[in-house]
Amino acid sequence: MHLIEKAEEDNRTFITEFILLGFGNLPELQILLFLVFLVTMSGNILIIVLVVADQHLHTPMYYFLGNLSCLETCYTSTILPRMLASLLTGDRTISVSGCFAQFYCFCSLAATECYLLAAMSYDRYLAICKPLRYAALMNGRLFLQLTAGSWMSGFLLCVIMMCFMSQLTFCGPNEIDHFFCDFSPMLKLSCSDSSMITLVCFILAFLDLPCPFLLTVTSYVCIIATILRIPSTTGRQKAFSTCSSHLIVVTLFYGTIMIVYMIPKSSNLRALNKVFSVFYTVLTPMLNPLIYSLRNKEVKAALRKVIS
Repeated sequence: MHLIEKAEEDNRTFITEFILLGFGNLPELQILLFLVFLVTMSGNILIIVLVVADQHLHTPMYYFLGNLSCLETCYTSTILPRMLASLLTGDRTISVSGCFAQFYCFCSLAATECYLLAAMSYDRYLAICKPLRYAALMNGRLFLQLTAGSWMSGFLLCVIMMCFMSQLTFCGPNEIDHFFCDFSPMLKLSCSDSSMITLVCFILAFLDLPCPFLLTVTSYVCIIATILRIPSTTGRQKAFSTCSSHLIVVTLFYGTIMIVYMIPKSSNLRALNKVFSVFYTVLTPMLNPLIYSLRNKEVKAALRKVIS
């Protein structure tokens, strides 16, 4: 029996490329996606330039914002150019190794964003709850530790996942019903035992998502409690305005990512899953620079200075 199974395994034809089905043949998406890509890239690069160029923005809060914009520039570059290329040329194929590379970059950057948003919420917690000690606590050393830790944690966690995923073999259908290489659609096409990789990814996902999420929630519970204790209405509004932009970004990111990975993976909800995936992979990186620039007086002042 074992010999028969081995012979069947040897006779399998292993596929070398996948087909990303995306959203089907929708040529009208080309112009829309190109505009989204252009706005996202230019918006995030502009934020980075403003943070570097303007002396008034040389504070931990804006350095974190520059890191977030840098991350989302990379994030968008991982997914959108490949989508645009497939729409322009009609070639939806991607090599297995290319699919793994795209998934690793996407997964690492998404994990890094979780940690970076948590670090930014901790920065706002210190600024509002401990204003007199903020300058001493959030010094250059702590800022570097938080940012470096965020980037390293995201990329190292995904290295462990990729070590297990690289052992998967693909020998059946090669059509991925998604617009990028995500974990579940790839795992569904594997013809090898995926129980171990599923367990490992569950453990890593538990370390990656709930820990920074809980830190973010805890920071904002303390922030809101402190703001409510401020006697004057003007003082409460001023304190809340310093963290409202970040709170909107956190809500958008975690709200969409939880919907995508928590709704049942039934055939009826697959299209809805793809739509929500667009929110956190494409629209959120585009909206973040707009949220921070439109709701922040210092960023708007720096922008006017650069334009003038």
